[in-house]
Amino acid sequence: MKCVERRRGADTAGERTFAGGTPSLLRAINERTVLETIRELGPVSRAEIARSCGLSKPTVSQALAALLRSRLVREAGRSSGGKGRTAQLYELNAHAGWVVGVDVGRDWVRAAVADLNGGIVARRDERSRARSARTLISQIGDLAHGLAAEAGLKWRQVSHATVGSPGVFEPTRRKMTLAESLPGWGRQGVFDALQRALGTNLSIENDVNVATVGEQLHGLGKGVANFVFLHVGTGVGLGLVVNGELFRGATGAAGEVGHLPFGSSSASPEEARRRGALEATVGGVGVVAEARRLGMRSPLNARRVFAAARRGDAVAQRVVGVEAKRIAFTIAAIAPVVDPELVVLGGGIGRNGDLLLDPVERELHSLSKFRPRVDVSVLGEDGAVLGAVAMALRSAQDRLFARASGRGEIVV
Repeated sequence: MKCVERRRGADTAGERTFAGGTPSLLRAINERTVLETIRELGPVSRAEIARSCGLSKPTVSQALAALLRSRLVREAGRSSGGKGRTAQLYELNAHAGWVVGVDVGRDWVRAAVADLNGGIVARRDERSRARSARTLISQIGDLAHGLAAEAGLKWRQVSHATVGSPGVFEPTRRKMTLAESLPGWGRQGVFDALQRALGTNLSIENDVNVATVGEQLHGLGKGVANFVFLHVGTGVGLGLVVNGELFRGATGAAGEVGHLPFGSSSASPEEARRRGALEATVGGVGVVAEARRLGMRSPLNARRVFAAARRGDAVAQRVVGVEAKRIAFTIAAIAPVVDPELVVLGGGIGRNGDLLLDPVERELHSLSKFRPRVDVSVLGEDGAVLGAVAMALRSAQDRLFARASGRGEIVV
C-alpha cells in the first residue's frame, strides 16, 4: 500500500491528482497504511512503522492515536533487548471484530469463527443437508450462529461472513450461476435468503477461489507469485494467482476449466452439456464411469476406487492410471496459457498424491514442454475454510476501518 503524506512545501497539485488533496482523505489513507503495516508486522514500534512505509514519525503518531481511539489497534507491551530505551509496541486488536468463514460442498459444510487476527476460535464440519436450497441455507445459518455461541460471542459482534460455494456469483443479479452440484442454488433469491439466515454482512465466493486464497496464505502457495490451484473432486475447477493476486476474470468465472472440451471424453452429451466435458471426464463422475467400463461392479464412488487401488486391486489401479493421465492433460492445457510456477492439486480426488503425483508428472513430461512444479496441497479439507476466513477478514477490516474513520467506505 502506497503511503501518502502532506509535507510542508509539497506540490499539493500533485497530491490532489492522487488523493483529492483533502486533509481528511490524506489522514484516512495514512491511518489505513499504518493499520495494514501493524496487521502485517505487529507487534511493531512507531519507528518500525515509519521505516516500513516511509511516513514521518509525527504522521505515524497521529495515525496511531486515531487507531487507538477507535480500538482497532492496541498497545502490546514494550520492546526488549538491545541498548537504549525500550519502545512501545502496537498490534491489531484481535477482538475489535469477528468473522465467519464457510465452505459449502455437495457432501459437507465446514465453518469457522475467527478473531480479527485470523485466530480460529470455533470450528465444525457437518454432513451437508443439500436436498434443497432452503435446507442448506438453514443449515449454514444454524451452524454459523451455533459456532459463535460456542465461542462465547454475541452474534452482533460478528462483522462479516464469507461463504465459499460452487459456481459464480453475479452481483448485479444477486444470484449464483454454474452451481449445478447444489440443488436450487442457482435460483433467484438464494443470496438474499442466505443473508437473512446469517444476519450479518455477507460475501459469497467461488469455492475453488477461497481454497486458492487459503493455499496462498497458509499452504504451498505462500510466497509464490504465480501459481494455480487445481481442484479435482466431484467438480473440477481452477484458482489462479497472477503476480500475487487472485485472478477472477471479467465476470468472476476465470478458472471454470470444467467447461473446457475434452478430446476423449467418456461423458454422455447431456452430462457434458450440464457439467462441462472436462469435469464430466476428470471429476468424480468420470472416475466412476471409467471404473465401471473396466469391470468394477460394487457400489462405487471415486473414494472407493482410490481405496481399492491402495489395497492392490489391479482394476482400480488401472482406473487411477487413467485419471492421472487426464489430470496431466488438464495441466498441459493450462500451463502454456497461464505459465504458473506451481500447480497445487486439491479436492477429494486431487489430494490422493501418493497414487497420483508420480504418474501425473511422468505424463505431463511426455505431453508438454511446459512443466510447472506439481504438488499436493498440505491443507487437506481446511484450505477452503481458511480462505473463506481470510476473505471475510479483509472485508471486516475494511468495514471496521470505514466505521471508525467516520468517512464512509474508503478504498485506498
